[in-house]
Amino acid sequence: MFKLSRRQTIKVLLAATPAAAAIDAFFVEPNLLSITRRDITLPNLPPELDGFTIAQLSDIHYKPDKDHDLLVKVVNAVNAENVDYIALTGDYVTEDSAVLIPLMEHLSQLQSKHGIAATMGNHDGWTNSRDYYRKNFSKADIPLLINQNTKLDVNGTPLHIAGTDYVWLGSPDPIKTLVGIPADAPVVALVHEPDYFDTMRAVRPIDLQLSGHTHGGQCRIPFIGYAPVKVKYGENYVYGYYQQDGSQLFVSRGTGTSGIRVRFACPPELVILTLRSAI
Repeated sequence: MFKLSRRQTIKVLLAATPAAAAIDAFFVEPNLLSITRRDITLPNLPPELDGFTIAQLSDIHYKPDKDHDLLVKVVNAVNAENVDYIALTGDYVTEDSAVLIPLMEHLSQLQSKHGIAATMGNHDGWTNSRDYYRKNFSKADIPLLINQNTKLDVNGTPLHIAGTDYVWLGSPDPIKTLVGIPADAPVVALVHEPDYFDTMRAVRPIDLQLSGHTHGGQCRIPFIGYAPVKVKYGENYVYGYYQQDGSQLFVSRGTGTSGIRVRFACPPELVILTLRSAI
């Protein structure tokens, strides 16, 4: 019976590791949907809204020939969660805005108790007009917030949702985005590029900002979670939860890919956030 020595075994494993990593990164991980769950305490959140759940989807970068099955998984997973609200934080397409049409067939199936809102990403703005996106989201009954806010009425208790324009070559206006929201009212801001967090919180404390844009690095170093490649407006806040001077931010890894369809130690992500009251 053939038997490898210890040294030979190590050599075989070292030789196989890059190949296995490449197979995972190119063929396996981009199709694996993960669900991240987190409780976030909002100091101004009324006790009546304690337990309010938000599903965040970001950076779909839809490719109909490659991502159809993944989007079916995403929609089924969101609907199975029976969340209170859904937030879409931009980059629905990469280079071809026409793929928004088949993508909307998926997004129109999303279900929640109190609605859904979307904001634009930089790739969206680079490929077509704001009116194009607003029209197509409107057909699916999804409000597209561009430097706007809306007030939810959750069984008589208000919760404000605000969304900026995309930041990279766009025209974000934080003052216009937040206008009319009382200083002591809880606000959830949808801003595609996470580094704009510092600009938003300079206007007023942001109870929670939801962002994407970075893809979490898309390829990360296993175990330590370091992302070697960073993107403009996503250098300071790359992935996960951050808190600065009473304002809070969560950055999603997103579900899609830009450039080469590859992910490593950074699978597609559906975020489920549960808001908690401090009272």
